Parts: sequence; structure tokens; C-alpha cells
Amino acid sequence: MSLLEENINSIPSPCYVMEEDLLRRNLSLIKSVAERADVEIILAFKAFALWKSFPIFREYIEHTTASSPYEARLAFEEFGSPAHTYSPAYEEETFPEILRCSSHITFNSLSQYERFYPLVKQYQIEKSGGEAPSHSVISLGLRVNPEYSEIETELYNPCAPGSRFGILASQLPSVLPDGIEGFHIHCHCESGADAFARTLQHIEEKFSIWFPQIQWINFGGGHLMTRKDYDVGLLISTLQGFHQRYPHLKVILEPGSAFAWETGPLLSRVVDIVENKGIQTAILNVSFTCHMPDCLEMPYHPAVRGAETIEDISSIDESINRKHLYRLGGNSCLSGDFMGYWLFDHPLEIGENIIFEDMIHYTTVKTNMFNGIHHPAIGMLHSDGTFELYRNFTYEDYKNRMC
Repeated sequence: MSLLEENINSIPSPCYVMEEDLLRRNLSLIKSVAERADVEIILAFKAFALWKSFPIFREYIEHTTASSPYEARLAFEEFGSPAHTYSPAYEEETFPEILRCSSHITFNSLSQYERFYPLVKQYQIEKSGGEAPSHSVISLGLRVNPEYSEIETELYNPCAPGSRFGILASQLPSVLPDGIEGFHIHCHCESGADAFARTLQHIEEKFSIWFPQIQWINFGGGHLMTRKDYDVGLLISTLQGFHQRYPHLKVILEPGSAFAWETGPLLSRVVDIVENKGIQTAILNVSFTCHMPDCLEMPYHPAVRGAETIEDISSIDESINRKHLYRLGGNSCLSGDFMGYWLFDHPLEIGENIIFEDMIHYTTVKTNMFNGIHHPAIGMLHSDGTFELYRNFTYEDYKNRMC
């Protein structure tokens, strides 16, 4: 019996349950990769931002990456260090907050650089006592687009033709603009080390001519190094080879999913079972569209503990008891708020626990309160079996988001 199952009666339902042992496993591997490859690996808030767990993260990493003023403030005030900040578009009203909370700022376009660089220069002077600083208070970078990615789902591909992300090599001047010290490149999504190795060839072909002018390069996120089949050795050797070719460049990776990959499930419960045209649907006290949006967007079937995921219902052998075959349905009024099928070894009952595996990364930052549906609680299951409730959501949380 797992630690979760041993302590399940002490955990509210529904609930996202992060497990400390699993989190530390990932953090240890990530720290090892950073040390062996001589790179810095930082946490991307877009995939994980449960700030009550930051004390554990700070034992392994020093910095985080932000994509908005709120994320930058979370980095500065809760993680305890200024953020590496990138946004597709900064705004005058909130840029002072970006300056206050950032150590690195990356511009998505040359027009954004031209618009905000004077504000950065003025901030640097003010922080240096009214004189031109001898070194950068904030290091500036440009996001560049290598026009190559192996991401198959178009929704997640930042290098798709016509993408709004990054500057093409053909658009860069031969001499980089004043103050630019780094390049930021993002073209992976839960990808393998082999994809990174191939992508790196395109990056160097497109942009290495500018490498002597910069001090750092950020290879973005999507490096899923904590996945069981990920070739960690290839990642390390690829990064070591890059260092040998460009020893002056500091290398940064900013995965999100890799930190929280398989660190805990979403605990839910069956509240009803309905049948229509021979299809059984177990309706749960959670929603795919509200609490697991990537399942519908990507799309993908999440693993359910104790059940077999059935991608093609026609593949089921006739000897299998179809009375144990279920769609799982959410509790919103969206018609498509369901997925299926899963094959259980017993008939489901109202009140039974349904455990969705690997539901910490992205889910906890992308949830919504459509229909006013009760948001799952969030907590940490510690190594000693004690459960720490981080947050229990109430009607007031829903009400305060409205006006």
C-alpha cells in the first residue's frame, strides 16, 4: 500500500496531493544534472507555483523564471530571489514591478526592447546611486526563434510558422543592441534529450554568429529530465559539448514539468453513475475542464490508479467484463467534460475514491472556477505520513473573483 493510500482518510476530497518524497527525488536528479553539466536549472512558474513548498525547492535551486508581473513578484517575495523574467509583451503600467522583481529581463521583440530599454537604463542608474553602473543590475536578453521544433501538438509549438514568439535570425542586426547580454530560446514541450540535441544544431546554425556578443543563453523549458525514459546522460553530454564550443557562455535551463513530474495525484470521488446507450459514466467531484484542462487541450488520457486506460474501445476482448468499463465524467455543465474509457477490476460504487496520477504540474496553475465548481484542496503529504493542508478553497474564493 502506498503512503497516500495509508493516509487517504486524513485527506479531503477533492485534493491535489503533492508527495514530499517524490518531489525530493526530482529535485535531487535536477541538482545532479546541473552540477554535472555545469549549468543552472531554474523553476518555471508557468508549470508549478505552489509557493508553500518553496522552502524545499530552495534546498536544491536558487532561482526561478517568471512570465508576468505576478509571477515575478512571487519569485522575489516568496522564493526569495529575483526572477529571470520573459513576457511576450510588457506594459508601461506594470513594468516598474518587473524591474523591481527581476535579475534578468528578456524581450520578445526588438520593438519591445526599444520601448522599454530607456526605462531599464534609468532604473540601473538609480540603483547605482545616480551614476552609470559599472555592471548590469539587470541582465537583458532577447528571445530568438530557431524556426525548428519537434513539438507535434500545434497548440504548444512556439516555433510554428507565424509564431508570435521570438526574433528570427533574419531580423537580428549584425551587432546586437546596446545592453543585450543573452539569448532566450524555447522550443520544447515535455521533450527528450535527443530532441534537444537535434534542436541545438539548428540553434547554432542560426545564431552562433552572435554568441561572441552575449554572456548567457537560456534554452528554456520542456526538458523532461525526470521522466523514466529520459536520456539524462545524453542531455549532460550535449550540454558539456556546447560548453566546449562556447566556454564563455553561461547556460540556463528552465523546465517546469520536470520539477513536478509524477510528484502526486488528484484525489477525487465518485458521486453518481449514469448509463446511456450501454455507456456507463462515473461522475466525479472534479472536472476535466476545470481541474485537468490539459487532458482536453493536449489531449491525453491520464492514468487512473487501479484501472487500465482504454484508448480504443473496439480493442477490448469480448471476454472482458464490460460492466467494469467506465467513462469518467466531470461535474460541470460542459457537455464534453468527460473522458473514457477506463477498465476497472470491479464495479464502481458511489463514494469510491478515484485517483488521477501525475496531476501536480500545470493543473494547479491552470485550474478555473467555471460553473462555480468547488476547487480541489491542495496539500503536501510529508515523508512521515503527515498531511499538510496548503489551501482549502471556499465560496468566498469564487465570489471574490467576480464583481
